[in-house]
Amino acid sequence: MGFVASETAAESEEHNRNTAEVGRTVDENRGRVFPCVNCGADLEFSIEQQSLACAYCGSIQQITVPDDKEIVENDLAAMLARIRQWRENGECDGAIIGEHEVRCDGCGGNVAFAGTLTSTTCPYCATPLQRERIHDAQTRIPVDAVLPFQVDKPTASKKLKDWVSQLWFAPNDFKKQGANGKFEGVYFPYFTFDAITYTRYAGQRGDTYLVQVTRGKTQVTETRIRWSPAAGDFNQFFDDVLVLAVATERMNLARGLEPWPLGTAIPFTQQVLAGFFARTYDLELEAGFRHARNRMDDALANEVRQRIGGDQQQVESIKTHYSGLKFKHFLLPVYLLVYRYRDKPYRVFVNGSTGTVAGERPWSAIKITLAVIAAAAVALGLIWVANGGG
Repeated sequence: MGFVASETAAESEEHNRNTAEVGRTVDENRGRVFPCVNCGADLEFSIEQQSLACAYCGSIQQITVPDDKEIVENDLAAMLARIRQWRENGECDGAIIGEHEVRCDGCGGNVAFAGTLTSTTCPYCATPLQRERIHDAQTRIPVDAVLPFQVDKPTASKKLKDWVSQLWFAPNDFKKQGANGKFEGVYFPYFTFDAITYTRYAGQRGDTYLVQVTRGKTQVTETRIRWSPAAGDFNQFFDDVLVLAVATERMNLARGLEPWPLGTAIPFTQQVLAGFFARTYDLELEAGFRHARNRMDDALANEVRQRIGGDQQQVESIKTHYSGLKFKHFLLPVYLLVYRYRDKPYRVFVNGSTGTVAGERPWSAIKITLAVIAAAAVALGLIWVANGGG
């Protein structure tokens, strides 16, 4: 995809003496490159080989991660305090996945890249990106882990085709032509959050029972509810609550890509990004935790209802104490595709690790109308039968 600069073998050897990361050099523009030791061409991450590969001479270079490098949990409170200090003092600390960023004028997304960049298109909206729009990356929270691409583009295309074929109420011509477009491999930024929670709750448990009552000369059965107080407390641990660190409404599609096999992630290394875009986060850590806490609160509310039990529940109070707050910064692989149907753009995401597809799709008004008519006819038929066919 042309995101890394190429050098001669001699230049590569000279630059390699200035870096501890195998295969990486730094050009005069501070762009990170991964030259082939045999021919000097740019290496890119090979999904099939799970290594760096040269498209010209076929050379393979293994991904190297130091043995002492581990994926660790970060203290959330400490990092939030550090971020506040950055803002107050104007300090530049932390790390970024690339040396530069491009801000797309079309959708506003920031795209990090490694090496020199002449021109390409935005992977989010297909708007052309130009070199003159490049600016230095801002201070960022270091990336802790990355989940390399496991699904190649042919497999992703097959998954997309299967997804289209299974869409209910899609227009026939769309299902015939499919979702055609160019896949872009992108790493999305995510935060994961851990928390230890202690919850106290109070409410009412409702148990239904049946009674026979007389109305005039007719005996009828009525359903009533017996309410009884319910209260208790419990502990619950949340591990790796996932939040997409992109503040864009359309990125809600990414929720459909879950779950992610986070256990197979590796400590962050720039090498697996060679040949791919990597989007920087624009949802700040504190806002990300608020999203995660909302998900935890929802899960706790469901747990409270289950603990109250019965046929119905009335929850009067839920009080939760959060402690042991930790977080990690992940990069997760996604294929993006923008296709057009009747001059309207639709976006599709494919999980680059599992192949799960989530996307926007067109609907057939005719099929939906016919389905509604058919459902209404069935309902009328059941009512007719219930009334004795009279």
